Amino acid sequence: MEAVFETFKPKSPRVSQFVDYYYLDIKPYNQSHQFKCFPHYNNTISIYSSHRFQEAPTVTFDETEDRFLIFTPIREKVLHVKQLGKVHRVVIVFHPLGIQQFFKNLNTDRIVTNFEFFEKEELDQLFSTADVNELTHLLDGFLEKRYTSFEHQVLQKSLAYIYDHFEEFSVTDLSEHLNISRQHLNRLFKSHLGVSAKKFQEIYLFRKTINKRLFDRSDESLTRLAYEFNFSDQSHFNKTYKNLTNNSPRAFFKKGTLLGTQDTFWHLQS
Repeated sequence: MEAVFETFKPKSPRVSQFVDYYYLDIKPYNQSHQFKCFPHYNNTISIYSSHRFQEAPTVTFDETEDRFLIFTPIREKVLHVKQLGKVHRVVIVFHPLGIQQFFKNLNTDRIVTNFEFFEKEELDQLFSTADVNELTHLLDGFLEKRYTSFEHQVLQKSLAYIYDHFEEFSVTDLSEHLNISRQHLNRLFKSHLGVSAKKFQEIYLFRKTINKRLFDRSDESLTRLAYEFNFSDQSHFNKTYKNLTNNSPRAFFKKGTLLGTQDTFWHLQS
């Protein structure tokens, strides 16, 4: 099997509402691979073949071990991943409140490694192919049969409000819009999304600037990018990137590698 990193979209109309994309990551000759991935408003299930969780954040290949599944929630810190040995994994990237449509009683505010996401027979099928069309069909089907609608009016309205007002946002305005207290609003965000309402908006805005630079205007200056997204000044823009990536905007984009066709933009390390 050859090395692969490929992103692909769900085809099921229902699943597409809640899953942003999937990706396949195969490194058959890997000895040690490290990368840094950055705060995102999505969350993921990573499904590893024959691996063990050695010590956070290291995943080690061991062909005598069972499959290893890990849920990574919305996070506000840089995630440093180290993979030892060959890698074969399939990853599901969910929209906010997406995973709740398929898996109940999951703690979505922390990394989870002890949750039974899929059955053994399903995992056998996933790791029997590297064809993304077949993987799409399998993943769509596995999620479809687990679908049970999860609705939360306050959070759904909150997310819609943030998407519409991400450049000029305050928690006070949102709480007044919803006619609930700031404290209650933040408790709901922390419980179901793992971060506060303000932090979610900061991450969403951060990701909007990244996608603009990567997919729309790669030649746009960072000064113009800051202005376009209504940062108060260049210092505010720089501080946001420093807080979320430990890098200046210039260093962040220079060090990064875009993998696949979606927004997997990581800092790869030897």
